[in-house]
Amino acid sequence: MEAIQGGYQRPSFFRSLNWFDWAYAAALAAGSLYAYKLYGGYMDDYEKGILFLTAVSFIGLGWFWKPMRSLLPLVAALSLFGISQYQGELARASQAFWLKYLFSSQSAIMWMSALFVMATAGYWLGLVSRSDFVNRVSAGITWSATAMGLVGLLVRWYESYLIGADVGHIPLSNLYEVFILFSIITALLYLYYEQHYRNRQLGAFVLPVISAAVAFLLWYTFDREAHHIQPLVPALQSYWMKIHVPANFVGYGAFSLAAMVGVAHLLVSKGILASRLPALEVLDDVMYKAIAIGFSFFTIATILGAMWAAEAWGGYWSWDPKETWALIVWLNYAAWLHMRLVKGLRGPILAWWAVVGLVVTVFAFLGVNMFLSGLHSYGTL
Repeated sequence: MEAIQGGYQRPSFFRSLNWFDWAYAAALAAGSLYAYKLYGGYMDDYEKGILFLTAVSFIGLGWFWKPMRSLLPLVAALSLFGISQYQGELARASQAFWLKYLFSSQSAIMWMSALFVMATAGYWLGLVSRSDFVNRVSAGITWSATAMGLVGLLVRWYESYLIGADVGHIPLSNLYEVFILFSIITALLYLYYEQHYRNRQLGAFVLPVISAAVAFLLWYTFDREAHHIQPLVPALQSYWMKIHVPANFVGYGAFSLAAMVGVAHLLVSKGILASRLPALEVLDDVMYKAIAIGFSFFTIATILGAMWAAEAWGGYWSWDPKETWALIVWLNYAAWLHMRLVKGLRGPILAWWAVVGLVVTVFAFLGVNMFLSGLHSYGTL
């Protein structure tokens, strides 16, 4: 009875917000209004809606997950500082000190890459040594890597407009850019669960998948010079890209996190590292919540993709290889959730399923580009 009464006595969500929450919201709202004042004349109604919804979403995210109140203003400040160093000239990226070594898009993304690899090594060192201090440092490095990745994307967006107004676009159009986005989203999802469960040991399992993405990114950069900004192909010149791609990669990031937690689950169930990792119940809960979030966003992304296809190609669905494999991914995780929620399935079977699901997802994302062709072949290897 006391617990029930205590629940009724809890303050409402809005009354639980402090002055910093409201200052954060006011700053985001002011920044959005300023952006609208500067660029509203170049936006259509859909893009204005995206700007409004993005501001509302980030305000809500900052209120729900407090670290975002610090991360987003920091990223904005560093990005604006980097942008100011260009003075309207793209050539300054290799001349101005702050751009050359820190805040040009390429420099920031290289810092992101190095920091993610350092964080991966740190989390493993913390797991082996059982050192919470090392894990805290690794978490700080992961936050820093995430911030630099976001700065790199925002500055790259500005750089594209320095090349030409007809070239400028949001940096979500090719494999180079979306691998950066994947690394950032996966890291943020992990950091949320790390704080929520007050456990840093899983970083040793989740960060390697980000380091793998970084390794691909570096190979793709130096082998293909993919960091060069290219004009958008006609089909990508759409406001749909601004919402379809991020929603997709929240799904990809969440599925990747679930798979790596699945690996930890399998080890613990065999008695390997059991004393160093969270209990099976915690691992099962993280895996389930990650897949539930990923499935929700992947569903939204698929619907948005169908609407984009209708506008670009005249039909909602064409059984293009990318579409077909996206459906396979969706059915896979729909079945996973059905077996857990309806059939009550738990344990290693679902962990193996999550791991195999990542293999299916990777093929849907990369394998289709490598081995199949179709309407979605924008980021070929």
